[in-house]
Amino acid sequence: MNPATILVIDDSATKRYLLVSWLTRAGFTVREAETGTQALDMLPGAKIDLVVLDVKLPDMSGFEVCERIKSDPAYGVMPVIHVSAHAVDVVDRTQGLNRGADAYLVEPIEPDELIATAQAVLRYYSARQRAESLAARLVQLAETTLAINSASTIEDLLAVAVDGAYRIFGGPAVVLAESADGQSLAAVGSPPTIRQWAPASTPVAVGSLVRTDEPADWDVTSWPSDDSVTVAAARLRADRPPVYVAVTTSSQTPGFPVLRQLSQAVAAAVEAQRSYDEEHRIAVTLQRSLLQSRLPDVPGLDLAVRYEPAGAQTEVGGDFYELTMLDGRLLVAIGDVAGHSLHAATVMAEVRHAVRAYAVEGHSPAAVLDLVNRFMRTVLPQDSATLCLLTLDPATGVIRLASAGHLPPLLRTDDGVHFIEAHGPLLGINAARPAEAELVLPPGGTLVLYTDGLVERRDADIDVGLGLLAKAAGDVDPDLDAFTRRLVRLLPGPGQQADDIAVVALRRWREDL
Repeated sequence: MNPATILVIDDSATKRYLLVSWLTRAGFTVREAETGTQALDMLPGAKIDLVVLDVKLPDMSGFEVCERIKSDPAYGVMPVIHVSAHAVDVVDRTQGLNRGADAYLVEPIEPDELIATAQAVLRYYSARQRAESLAARLVQLAETTLAINSASTIEDLLAVAVDGAYRIFGGPAVVLAESADGQSLAAVGSPPTIRQWAPASTPVAVGSLVRTDEPADWDVTSWPSDDSVTVAAARLRADRPPVYVAVTTSSQTPGFPVLRQLSQAVAAAVEAQRSYDEEHRIAVTLQRSLLQSRLPDVPGLDLAVRYEPAGAQTEVGGDFYELTMLDGRLLVAIGDVAGHSLHAATVMAEVRHAVRAYAVEGHSPAAVLDLVNRFMRTVLPQDSATLCLLTLDPATGVIRLASAGHLPPLLRTDDGVHFIEAHGPLLGINAARPAEAELVLPPGGTLVLYTDGLVERRDADIDVGLGLLAKAAGDVDPDLDAFTRRLVRLLPGPGQQADDIAVVALRRWREDL
C-alpha cells in the first residue's frame, strides 16, 4: 500500500475511470479533475504528491497546466506525468518534458507501466525532498551553532539553542543543561522561556546518544498527543552532566543525525560557557580577596567603596583601593596596575602593601609616591601603575593629595561639582613629581575617587565619561553605598563596561545634622 495522493486530470470519464482504478488498486489515494482550471483550483492545500495529466484538455493544454504547476513556488516541486493518446510523436514528448513534465506516457498504457512510472517518479521526488530538507536543516544548524557560540550567558545559550531546534524541526523542543552553579535549566518553546527543571535521572556515558522517551518524561512542555519524544544527549566529560535536546519523533529523518549534531554543538558551547563562568568566578574571588574587605569607622565621615569586575574578563585586574586610619588621619588610596593577569594582580598587591608601609612610616602623600615609584623601578621595572593618594583630617576636612597619572578626583559641594586637578607621572617612570595639593572637604561635601573603567567608553572620548560622571554626581544619595551603586550602574552605560571599576566615596558630616 502506498500512502501518496495522486491527482488524475482528464476530461474523458472512461479514461479517467481506468487511471483511477489502476492507481487505487496499487494503494494510492486518488483525486480527480476534468479540466485544467478545476485541477489548479484544487491544488492549494490538497496535499497532492503526484499529478497524472492528460495533454489534451478542453480549457487549456496539459503543457500549460504543467507549466503553471511548476512555476508556482507553493507546489512547484510536485512531479507531473503526462499521458496522451493523440500527442504521441517525438516533438510532443519533447515539448512535454521541456515544459516541466517528469515523465511522458503514450496510450495505450499498461497498468503496470503506469504504476511503475508513478512509483519511480515518487521515489525520485521523495529523495529530492529529503535532500532539500537535510540541506535546509544543515543551514539552520550552522546558523544555530553560530548563535549558540555567540551567547554570553548560559541562559542566552539555551534560549538560542531551543529557538534553533524549533526552527530546524518545526515543532516543540526542549534544551536542558546544568549551569556552573549546579542549576538544571530547561529552555522551552518559541519564543523561548527558561525555567528550572530536571528530568528523571538516566545514565548517560561520555559521548552522545539518541533515544525515544514518552512525552510524560518531558512534561516541561506540551507535545502532540499521537507522538513520542526523541531525545539526543551529549556528554563531553565524565565529571560534567549531560546536555539534552528533545523534539518530536515525527520530525526526525532516519539516517540524518541533525538532532545528534545539535546536541553536540550545545554540549560544546555549554562546556565553554561553564568553564568561562568558573574562571570568571575564581578571578573575581581572587580579586576581591586582594582588596580591602572592611572599612574603618571614622567619626565625622561617611565612607563607601565599590568594586565591579569587567563582565568580559576572566582574568584578574589591577584595580585597588585602600582606606586606613593613621595617627588620626584617614589615608585613602586608589590605583590601577596596567593589564589583566595574575601578574597584574600580584603587582597590585605589592603596590598596595608598599603604599601602606610607607604611609605607616609617616611620610606625606607626595613622599609615599616617590618611595613607591622607586620601589617599582627597582623591583618591578617592567610594570607601571596609576595612583591617587591623600590624607584627610576628619576634624578639619584638610586634605593633602598627590597623584601619579591617575584620573582627577571629583569634589561635590554646595557650590557645585568640579574635578581636582592633581597631575603627576605614572608610577614606574623616572620623572620629576609636582608638590602635593592641599584643599578642604567642607561639611556636607563629597569626594569621589575612581578608576578609568567608570568613565571610559568604547565609542567616545574620556571627556564624555567625565562629563557624565559630573552630571551623575550632581545629586549625592543620602546613603553613600546607594550613591556608588548608582554611579556603577549608570556609568559607563549598559553593555559599555570594558574594564574593572573601583569607586571610593567620602562625605564629611554637617554639624547641623
